[in-house]
Amino acid sequence: MTSRDRTVYECAAMNTNSHPTVYSHRDLIVWQRAMDLVDKIYDIAETLPPRENFGLFSQLTRSAVSVPTNIAEGRARSTARDFAHFLVLSRSSLMELDTLLEVMVRRKYITRQAALQLLDHVTQLSKMLSTLRRKIDPPKKRPEKLAPVT
Repeated sequence: MTSRDRTVYECAAMNTNSHPTVYSHRDLIVWQRAMDLVDKIYDIAETLPPRENFGLFSQLTRSAVSVPTNIAEGRARSTARDFAHFLVLSRSSLMELDTLLEVMVRRKYITRQAALQLLDHVTQLSKMLSTLRRKIDPPKKRPEKLAPVT
């Protein structure tokens, strides 16, 4: 089994025959890990100074909660393409979290090391979401990706 195959299988719960069995969003390991990230983000957000309650705290927690919420909403949709779209939204929220964690480091609210631990979780979730998206909605003639900004 290749690394990519393992990631696909990790995205869904496994039954005894080693085939993914997904009855609801709660069966998706990517959703479960996204919920773990929510807990970690709330823990770190609660250490912010009170002046950040309506700013950084709110943005951090909303973007974190958005990840599993979009996975759940997408899973409830009737088509694979709709589900894939919500997985893209989840990944976008992860990139928002990435940026907010950098803001926290720059403002000296958390250490670089603490941010890197969270960013590792973000990166793993991002890979899982991308793999699951490709698995449920294989590339066809999608619009070209954005070119890197130089």
